[in-house]
Amino acid sequence: MDGQVIENPALHRFELPIDGGDGAIAAAYYRTDGDVLVLTHTEVPSEFGGRGIGSRLARGVFENLRATGRKAELRCPFMAAWYAKHLDFGDVVAG
Repeated sequence: MDGQVIENPALHRFELPIDGGDGAIAAAYYRTDGDVLVLTHTEVPSEFGGRGIGSRLARGVFENLRATGRKAELRCPFMAAWYAKHLDFGDVVAG
């Protein structure tokens, strides 16, 4: 099982450490627009693709946003597609 999603504000991203990845992470990048986080890009190292890591990252990002009372604008196609299948997170999506 991979680690827990953490926010790295200095690099404007959420990170998910990948077990067995020798320090590899999956990351969801954002920029801020006032009080809203604009999710712009998601990366999972290609050698770890197809294992559900991106989905675990997305869930962790949405759970983090909910826990901290923040909203997100979905400019990242992956995050938008994930959200379309998990509409129960509508309270954290702006607009």
